[in-house]
Amino acid sequence: MDLLAEQEYFKVERKVDRITQVDVEHRRTLKLYTDKITSKHREFPIKEVMDISYRKIGGEGAGLLYLHTIRGVYSYSVKSSPTHFIETFKQNTEK
Repeated sequence: MDLLAEQEYFKVERKVDRITQVDVEHRRTLKLYTDKITSKHREFPIKEVMDISYRKIGGEGAGLLYLHTIRGVYSYSVKSSPTHFIETFKQNTEK
């Protein structure tokens, strides 16, 4: 179980009280291992990940990273290009 690559992603939590609304941005990391991909709350065995794709939104690499799994598609907001993460995944899962 070697760590091959990491990709930073962000989750925004909206906190609302009677008077104010505050968005809190949480910085998290996707980790690619030889046998799995992990996020803060999920673990995806590599054999269940069919593909990883990326859609750029705005400038400077910001966009959405998509994990296509046998259980559905999971999206992660990124602020930098995940090209290295995706290429590393594809190099290590070629069949």
